[in-house]
Amino acid sequence: MSYPPHPPHRQPYQQSYQQPYQQAPGPYPSAPGWPQQYAGAMPMGGPPAGCEVCGASPAAPVTVRGHQGMLVIMRFLRRQGMFCRTCALAVFRDMQADTMVLGWWGPISVFVTPFTLLANVSALSGIKRIPAPVTAGWRPPLDPGKPVFRRPAGVLALIPLGVLGLLLLAVQILLVIGLVAESSGSDHPTLTVGSCVRNDGDWIDQDLRTVPCGSSDAQFRVSDPSTSVCLPEDHRAGLEYSEDGATSFCLRSLK
Repeated sequence: MSYPPHPPHRQPYQQSYQQPYQQAPGPYPSAPGWPQQYAGAMPMGGPPAGCEVCGASPAAPVTVRGHQGMLVIMRFLRRQGMFCRTCALAVFRDMQADTMVLGWWGPISVFVTPFTLLANVSALSGIKRIPAPVTAGWRPPLDPGKPVFRRPAGVLALIPLGVLGLLLLAVQILLVIGLVAESSGSDHPTLTVGSCVRNDGDWIDQDLRTVPCGSSDAQFRVSDPSTSVCLPEDHRAGLEYSEDGATSFCLRSLK
């Protein structure tokens, strides 16, 4: 006895798969290709930079330099970073005071240290433009302490600074004296025919001065080579002693 074939087996719970928690589409679907934005995200500019020492803000980049001179050894120091106004002022005062004490003990450091101090004064003007901290950091800021010239190091530095100032003043005075002496030494008298002169220098570097012919200081009489012949024993005056700067007078000995 034959039986009819069985119908294909059918799963009792077979059905199309659906997401159990399918989210309903929102009224404003996000654009494709862009990541989902979360509430409370920081703006693209990011938080303001904080001080690298204490974390307070606002902060700004600051560079303070220092110098140490020890005979033939020199050290060029630099502290650079993001600092709040308080920490930057503390770094400036400490490095400036140390440079004032330790920056003079070398022949080259004497000239390097003044430029380092002046560079820090320029940095101080930038530090003063940093606003006062409005956001506290994770630790207290550095203590600025007393101003530089109210510290023992600043008072001690007045000695080499004063000596350096006197040296610069002395150099300027010597230059002025040299220029005055040179200008006065180049004031050569203009010789005339028949006048008498004396030579206070040698004949290579003449220093002729006019004197009365009856004076005991008179050594030579001036004659014009165009009207009289210079003898072999006569001397020649420099061109700078003539009015036209091109005539060399004969100087005939009176003794």
